[in-house]
Amino acid sequence: MPTLILVRHGRSTANTAGVLAGRTPGVALDERGVAQAAALPGRLASLPLAAAVSSPLQRCRETLQPLLDARPGLPLHTEERISECDYGDWAGRKLAELSDEPLMSVVQQHPSAVAFPGGESMRAMQARAVDAVREWNARIEAEHGDGAVYVMCSHGDIIKSVVADALGMHLDLFQRIQAEPCSITAIRYTRLRPFLLRLGDTGDFASLEPRDESVGAATDTEADTDAVVGGGAGAP
Repeated sequence: MPTLILVRHGRSTANTAGVLAGRTPGVALDERGVAQAAALPGRLASLPLAAAVSSPLQRCRETLQPLLDARPGLPLHTEERISECDYGDWAGRKLAELSDEPLMSVVQQHPSAVAFPGGESMRAMQARAVDAVREWNARIEAEHGDGAVYVMCSHGDIIKSVVADALGMHLDLFQRIQAEPCSITAIRYTRLRPFLLRLGDTGDFASLEPRDESVGAATDTEADTDAVVGGGAGAP
């Protein structure tokens, strides 16, 4: 079966503003995100990609555009089921503000029980994303053969939920996974089990450096033990 290359979109204007973008229209890549997207073709240069699949949101389309420009003829497909989680009434709000919501502790500790007010449940988010991946695996294999490789550009919580499924992890553990902007996660699917080959690979270890807690506190918004809903802005 195929190997799936999951790319999180590059850093967005909402990421740097500390806003949970969700499906808010008009959220573009920021300057760093544009640079991350420009580097993507080189990072994937050795891979014979059969197809590209994108979330319909602008920041994902912008992330894939340099890759499409570098590979004329690479087919692009839009897949609604890998769009960002529908955060409902939370979309467009500051993460610092949301950290005080009682529901946030459930998002962190028991996400399988979460349904965002006016939005969707995290269970539904994972189910639709995994269904999309499985169906695209079958389609890519049928059209391009066993062992084909394809790229899918999506969002932090979507990628984390797909990885959790591949590892056989309960959704309640998926906040232990991290996917930074423009990171690459690779999963090889086989008849009996998936294999996680790469997880959140950016080629940059800056995010592992000790943090100065006096700097960036306003944009981190959550305690070090919490996962950033939506995936965060990555290394400063």
